[in-house]
Amino acid sequence: MTPTITRIESTEFSYPMEDVGYAPGGFSLVYSPGETTERKLFALRIHTDEGISGEYVGGNSPAAAQINTFANYLVGKNPLERERHWSEIKRALRKYDRMGMGPIDIALWDFAGKYYDAPIHELLGTYRTRLPTYASTYQGDRNGGLDSPEAYADFAEQCLDMGYPGYKLHVWGGDWRDTDDVIAAVHAVGERVGEEMDLMLDPACELETFGDALKVGRACDEEGFFWYEDPFRDGGISQHAHRKLRELLDTPILQSEHVRGLEPHADFVANDATDFVRADPEYDAGITGAMKIARVAEGFGLDVEFHAPGPAQRHCIAATRNANYYEMALVGPKCQNTMPPVYRDGYSDMLDAIDADGTVPVPEGSGVGVEYDWEYIEENRTGSVHVYE
Repeated sequence: MTPTITRIESTEFSYPMEDVGYAPGGFSLVYSPGETTERKLFALRIHTDEGISGEYVGGNSPAAAQINTFANYLVGKNPLERERHWSEIKRALRKYDRMGMGPIDIALWDFAGKYYDAPIHELLGTYRTRLPTYASTYQGDRNGGLDSPEAYADFAEQCLDMGYPGYKLHVWGGDWRDTDDVIAAVHAVGERVGEEMDLMLDPACELETFGDALKVGRACDEEGFFWYEDPFRDGGISQHAHRKLRELLDTPILQSEHVRGLEPHADFVANDATDFVRADPEYDAGITGAMKIARVAEGFGLDVEFHAPGPAQRHCIAATRNANYYEMALVGPKCQNTMPPVYRDGYSDMLDAIDADGTVPVPEGSGVGVEYDWEYIEENRTGSVHVYE
């Protein structure tokens, strides 16, 4: 007898991020002493007649709105038929960015792991169980945190001393945007730790012109940066612009965080618009979609770098040979990571979560391998539970 989905529940909840705010005139999180920012996430449960639920905590409001358009389709279906559901839902969301596919697909993988009593990485095919990790900073502030090139260099040295083999700068934005400061930070960090760490730069599309992107990229060349990511206001989606930038720089380009799904990623690679390939199981149609991108990159002889921290990302990297690092984001010298306090089993994406070798473990429990704190989620929910049955 095959298992059947009987009910799907989606719960929006919020949690506080202390000493975190937004850059003036911008949209990126920064260190802001004394300020508390409320963040909203969604908790999914896919119930089945096996008494096993597939679970995932993450997502955002646009994803939840898309889930609302297709969740009823899944009720009564076999939760193990992920590839069929992936294909049908992909078509159903063809007019949208398909962000809603990710949380559902991850929850279906969680069910499968629990059903077979195995961690997801074993179902995918394990390559490793310890993941080299880089520290990925908050965006720059003017509040006494990452507020100067020297502060970035100091924090890089702190991360090096902790055991991190890599360090990525997210730099100033909003009203604090300053290309000269970015160039100075690249040189400050490069001169301080460049011989001992892989260095990356991610302006997060804050640079305003192609010319600014070129100037900053040439500073990365001088300091031997490992990659240069999403530099300027094309939004990270122009294949032509990044092919041109690649032709003018020595530093490898990392693109495709801001295009969604398999085919746009493949087009970026085929059109020589990136050197490293970005993938995200939450953004790119789940673990199913992210692993398809990883295999495309492998077929072209390129590496895939998974975006952001999380248990789903850890399972993907564990099953991917052609990946270099796990991203510990966002971290800073004076405020904690933005991860929600929903893990009961010691899982952590805080700055101190690495071991002495600069690695993090892959969860070994069945499914996603973490235990969610459903009492906390219920106590902090923002409205009624959305139920599909």
